[in-house]
Amino acid sequence: MAIYHLHVKVIGRKAGSSAVASAAYRSASRMRDERIDRVQDFSAKRGVVHSEVMLPDGAPEHFGDRERLWNDVEAFEVRKDAQLAREVEFAIPREMTQAQGIELARDFARDQFVDQGMIADLNVHWDFAEDGMPKPHAHVMLTMRSVDENGFGPKVRDWNRTEMVERWRERWAEHVNERLAELDIDARIDHRSLEAQGIGLEPQSQIGAPAQRIEGDGIEAADRAEMHREIARNNGDRIIADPSVALDAITHQQSTFTRRDMAMFAHRHSDGIDQFNEVMGAMRGSPGLVELGQDGRGEDRFTTREMIETEQRLHRAAEMMAERERHDVNEADRQAALARAEQRGLILSGEQAEALAHVTDGRDLSLVVGYAGTGKSAMLGVAREAWEAAGFEVRGVALSGIAAENLESGSGIASRTIASMEHGWQNGRDMLTSRDVLVIDEAGMVGTRQMERVLSHAAEAGAKIVLVGDPQQLQSIEAGAAFRSIHERHGGVEIHEVRRQREDWQRDATRDLASGRTGNAIAAYDAHDMVHSAETREQARGDLIDRWDRQRQASPDASRIILTHTNAEVRELNEAARDRMREAGDLGEDVRVMVERGERSFAVGDRVMFLQNERGLSVKNGTLGTIEQVSAQSMTVQTDDGRSIAFDLKDYDRIDHGYAATIHKAQGMTVDRTHVLATPGMDAHGSYVALSRHRDSMDFHYGRDDFAGQDRLVNTLSRDRAKDMATDYEQQIDPAQDYAERRGITFRARVAQIMRRLMPERMRDAVDDMLDRLRAPGDGVPGPEAGTGRERERTGKPVVEQQIGDDPEAALRRARGRAFVRHARAVDAIFKAQGQDLAATPGQVQELNEARAAFNDLRPHGSHDAEAVYKKNPGFAADVASGDRERAMPARHAVQRETEMRQNPELRADRFVERFRDLKQTGDRQYAAGNYSGYKAARAEMGNMAKSLERDAQMESLLEGRKKQLGIDMDFDSGMRLGRQLSLSHGLGRGRGIGL
Repeated sequence: MAIYHLHVKVIGRKAGSSAVASAAYRSASRMRDERIDRVQDFSAKRGVVHSEVMLPDGAPEHFGDRERLWNDVEAFEVRKDAQLAREVEFAIPREMTQAQGIELARDFARDQFVDQGMIADLNVHWDFAEDGMPKPHAHVMLTMRSVDENGFGPKVRDWNRTEMVERWRERWAEHVNERLAELDIDARIDHRSLEAQGIGLEPQSQIGAPAQRIEGDGIEAADRAEMHREIARNNGDRIIADPSVALDAITHQQSTFTRRDMAMFAHRHSDGIDQFNEVMGAMRGSPGLVELGQDGRGEDRFTTREMIETEQRLHRAAEMMAERERHDVNEADRQAALARAEQRGLILSGEQAEALAHVTDGRDLSLVVGYAGTGKSAMLGVAREAWEAAGFEVRGVALSGIAAENLESGSGIASRTIASMEHGWQNGRDMLTSRDVLVIDEAGMVGTRQMERVLSHAAEAGAKIVLVGDPQQLQSIEAGAAFRSIHERHGGVEIHEVRRQREDWQRDATRDLASGRTGNAIAAYDAHDMVHSAETREQARGDLIDRWDRQRQASPDASRIILTHTNAEVRELNEAARDRMREAGDLGEDVRVMVERGERSFAVGDRVMFLQNERGLSVKNGTLGTIEQVSAQSMTVQTDDGRSIAFDLKDYDRIDHGYAATIHKAQGMTVDRTHVLATPGMDAHGSYVALSRHRDSMDFHYGRDDFAGQDRLVNTLSRDRAKDMATDYEQQIDPAQDYAERRGITFRARVAQIMRRLMPERMRDAVDDMLDRLRAPGDGVPGPEAGTGRERERTGKPVVEQQIGDDPEAALRRARGRAFVRHARAVDAIFKAQGQDLAATPGQVQELNEARAAFNDLRPHGSHDAEAVYKKNPGFAADVASGDRERAMPARHAVQRETEMRQNPELRADRFVERFRDLKQTGDRQYAAGNYSGYKAARAEMGNMAKSLERDAQMESLLEGRKKQLGIDMDFDSGMRLGRQLSLSHGLGRGRGIGL
């Protein structure tokens, strides 16, 4: 997903920086710094795909020489604390090709900097994450003085104004969004946002809690961590000044939220406990915060006034359209469309015919809810002919490009993405009229805000909207469940007869998946020998590829796809499938090609997937095909719908192997056979999609290291993560109230709760009795006998407490909580003593040992995990020691992550690689900036990490297959230990940071 990031900073001598070294590093070049008579050589740095110095009108041509330019800047600035240059760093959407990204960055630099009189040194970097995903971004170093044919003049103070930076931020978002829409790319960014979440905060580096370093160890704070803290402080200040930016962020992907959600957000966007408390106080006191009541788990839920107003506008538009009838199709046109379909061999079922009558009955709003594979697109194709015969123009839209393509191929309705359509509206193009019928497919994936904008525009224009989807399939990425909510209020027609699968029992299984009976569906497939377990996920992956390969060779003409949940697994499965193709002789000669996700080998016969909408090629994000021709410069692919597409890789490189795909790519897909690899991240919605794509057969694989048995598998795959709406909690009698009450909220009880808070203490028992009578047995809360009034008089304490006290699991949780706090207090006491240069007393040491033992008795290895967290962030010990559960929540999450890391060695290995690479990058940056003490500190820590492998055989073994990620490119003797190889590859000596 495209993210918003634009960061402005000053490169100055006060921070120990050099303009020449900074420019050499960013351009991956070799330059002599004349001021200090030193060569700055970064020519070995990878990932720099474009470098140029852009001059404003009137600037001397010799400033086009990067080395001359920045040496002149250094010579012109004589103060020891001089500001040398301003740097603007911004993220380029990864949805773009390199050529498109470079053009985007050049145009922005010219418009915003060069045309204003600045010299811009532009460098575009195209780095890659460990999962192969690109991290494209640009660095623009800007001169700070006016310039003419005679050289530099005075500094331009206006370029330092906050308003100028804000203008750059806003203009970058506008510039990117205009280009994305022109390219028909399904992405947008917001200059007010953190990763496109619609908020006024700066994106922060993903390093978890601030990576504080212990001074006693002589390790300086990493540059990356310091930047993280600075951004967190700035974000905290902005939230305190305007808490609505935080509430907007939280509700970008969820309509309602809890105190825990607020605490987690505040922890990430604040620096230190004092600012955390201020941020929490600002959010809780915001006039935009709306309290909704407690959910079934006893947690208070909240939303925002903006979200409620958006949902109200949505429902007003829907209601207005549901009451109008302006798009009637006469019976003759409908029957003629049916007759033409029958001539093509398409005979609608009774449910499909009923759906056809519903969508063509004249009302401006129609809804079709259909299980996966029920033939919704086929029915819409007949409806299209009827609408067109009646004189209406029919358009189709969907959230993703591949969904729009599937709608168009299945119904003949010309379709595009919703984002592309909205962009046209913003520019006055393709506006809806009263003669339009707009079909929105996969409507369950459309967020509330986007659905509201579309319906409001349609209502105003007098157009007809047809919403088609299934609320139980993949949920919207953004906040809300608009399709489900509109259906509950206005009804529609439902299609339950599954037509995709050819066997009755498989159709029944799909209906079970659609209605939440996931266990029944798994049992049915298991009974037909289509569910396969293995000892490990790795073995399950191998079994899947074996079965895929046998079926591929036995039925070469059948269509098939491998599905799983994560991009990392998709990559593994693609490579394994391709190996089998190579072994069978079904691939031509390999051609090594650099594509958007990194280097790949392609050959004639390879299956490929297009990863970006491209109007000129008529392909969408998710289009599949087979390579007909390939060279280092170009490729020809025959798509699965029979088209032959030729393109130059320099113009379009958003392509990857297409044997496997994520489940999200598969919604709307139909193939003959599917092979599914289960992972713990799946839920009921993903399972429903994955297990319903096939016509003939489905094979489902899982490892017992992920799922101990089939019961655990079913529990995971049955998890309901359906999104809610703020208006689900409205205090009114309608279907939404039923939904809220299923979550544990009764509105009469909510009123009584509010009354109780407003009552004097002496009157609250009476209200407690009223609350008891309003609680319904079986809702997960105490029933009428569980009073806090009369029953309190009999027992001396609420029955709620008695029940918790009598529940062994609840008692264990409470005991663990007390042990957690006791241990934290013991640790915090020793930290405070050390902070005053005092040794821990024998009593403090004894208390720590006893607290450790008590904690470990209740939670094995608990003290080890907690102390690993406290070492990185001593403030967490004080948070837990306070006894304030909300304040301690970030620490609890950190300890849980530490536990997961200990239990899963692969996660430990991931963390080692990430930390080592971060230190390498930090050291390079410190060296480029002239901060040699920081460079040495980073190198020393890298050396310590390499040496640590001598004491950790398990970690050493896990990292053997990750040498490339660790930067080990040389060949070593097979008997040499990995730690030694790591030290030699990076010139680290033996763990002492040698190598300067």
